Order: sequence, then C-alpha cells, then structure tokens
Amino acid sequence: MRRLPLLTALLATAAALPLAVSAAPAQASVPTGGHDAARTFAVIGDLPYGDADLAALPGWIRDINAATPQFTLHLGDIKSGSSLCTTDYSTTIRAQFDTFTNPLVYTPGDNEWTDCHRPAAGTYNPLERLAEVRSIFFDRPGTTLGQKPMKVFSQVTRGLPENVTFARNDISFAALHVVGSNNDLVPWDGLGNTRTTYAQRQEESHRMAAVLDEVRTTFARAKAHGDRAVVLFQQADMFDPTFTPAPGDISAFEPLVRTITREASAFRGETYLLNGDSHIANPDHPLAAGSVWLQRYHVKGSADSLQRLTVNGSSNAHLDFLEATVNPEGAEHVLSFERVPYSTPAP
Repeated sequence: MRRLPLLTALLATAAALPLAVSAAPAQASVPTGGHDAARTFAVIGDLPYGDADLAALPGWIRDINAATPQFTLHLGDIKSGSSLCTTDYSTTIRAQFDTFTNPLVYTPGDNEWTDCHRPAAGTYNPLERLAEVRSIFFDRPGTTLGQKPMKVFSQVTRGLPENVTFARNDISFAALHVVGSNNDLVPWDGLGNTRTTYAQRQEESHRMAAVLDEVRTTFARAKAHGDRAVVLFQQADMFDPTFTPAPGDISAFEPLVRTITREASAFRGETYLLNGDSHIANPDHPLAAGSVWLQRYHVKGSADSLQRLTVNGSSNAHLDFLEATVNPEGAEHVLSFERVPYSTPAP
C-alpha cells in the first residue's frame, strides 16, 4: 500500500507508549493453555524485512524468550513486499518461529501471499501462495507454533486454520486473517490484471465472512463468561494515519469495521485491536465519537472503548517488541503496554 510522508503529529503520538489498556476474564469454552503463571504477552509484526533482519531475528527471539511471555503474537508480514515469495524462505521463517520457547500465534500478512503477483516478488499466483502459507505454518490446526504450543479453536472446517480464538487471564483473543492491499481486492497487475479477478472476490468474500463470524462469536463468548476484555489482532491497518485513503483503498474493511463498532459498543469490557502494516508504533482510538474514520467507513454510532495499537515493523522492527501486561482487577485498564528495546545490535 502506498502512503504519503509521515506527519510530525503521528511521531509525537507514537512516542506516547507505554500506554495503559484493559483485559478480560477467560472463557470456559475456549482453550486456556497451561502457562498461566506469567501475566504478559509479546506482540511483533512486519518482520523480518531483508537479509539483515533475518540475520538479527534469532537474537530478537532470544530477547523475547528471555522476557518469558505467556505467548507471542506475530501480526503478519514475514518479508518485504519486494522480496521473492519462495517456499524456501517461508520454510526458513517457520524454523525460526519454532524457536520461540512459549506459544507463537501468527496471522498472515499481505506480503507473504497477496502481493506475490508483483514482479519483484516473483510473479506468483497469490492464491497458490496462500495455500503454501497454510501448509507451512498451519499444518497442525488447533495448536499454535512454538516449542510449547497451546490449544486454540480454529476455523479449519471453513478452510481457514489461521483464524483462531483462545482465552487467557480473563481475556478473549481472536486472530483475524485480514490483510493490506484492501484485503486482496487490489488488482494483481503483476499478472496482467487491471481489475480484481473473480477468484480474488470469491476468496476475499469467503474469508471476510469467516472473520465476521469469528468476531461476533468471540464477543458472544466474552459476554457469556464475564470477560474483562477482547483482543483482536490482524495484519491490516484499517485506520492508517500516515495517508488519506481513497474509497477503493479501504472498501473491503467496511463490514469488519462496522461489526467491531457494533460489538465493542455493546460489550461492557474493553476492546483492543492490535495490527501491523503501517510500521510505526501508534496508540489511538479510531472509532471514538467524532473520529474521521466513522465517516470514511459509513459507520453509525461509535466505539469509544476500542483501543488500537500498531506495532513497529519494517525499518523500525529492530527497535523493540511490544510487551502487554495483564493488570489486576480494579486497575484503570486491563492491559498496560510497554515497548521493550532489543538487546541485540540493530541491523
């Protein structure tokens, strides 16, 4: 996705981390894992980008392992959009992912499949690459990656093993396979297409319908079990503050934004949305009353309780990982976030 130069105001906003936020009670019907002693989890995304990042990745993983989070979330984009989408590369990343001591939950990004039609990425058919991503990273549906995998509920019966839900520390989590490039509705011009293909529309429609069901189900379970918070995480930045989108840049996200607004506003707990894609750490409230995003997505109402965080990625990936701490009941927010610098040298 092309973006305009960053605004000074955005950088000032990003500097506001660490940020306090809230969490929710675990759902009895959702897998809860077996490592509840710790009350932190780590969040990364949009890495590694390039050979230097790939060389630094083992050190970054060691730093995260040393912090002993309950689990780590990777928000997608395991390569840059201009590097080759080879099977060997994905296999290499899978091997690195397997060195996380505790569970790793990975949701795919656009760079590993959607944008693989680009000549610089190898002029692949994106749907063929998507199938390859699923075969390499989601070969054990119902469990996560990492050396101590935890059980999760997945949408494998709908053909989407990457969409998973689980609950920890009174918080319900949902991985949503939602990606940049307008959720793969941008034409595959690297394959000579000037318009979105029928196959693209069919795949996107099926995947988005499953995502919407997952969001609704996650909130329903959270309400039924008295959860304090819901955490949704995905690759796409649907509220990218670094550029002004045209309607065709974000049209695919409209049903999801409307669903999140409706569900979050009706939920008594706090809602968090974690995403990568735009590469600059940024906390905000994109669906609060008066937000321009409500107009852009034609949303009625608002969701003031939604707190969104974008993680550092791409050229900023070497700076830090995001550490979330689950606060005790009675705290102002369920979750607090801190950006933890890596100890390894920058690439």
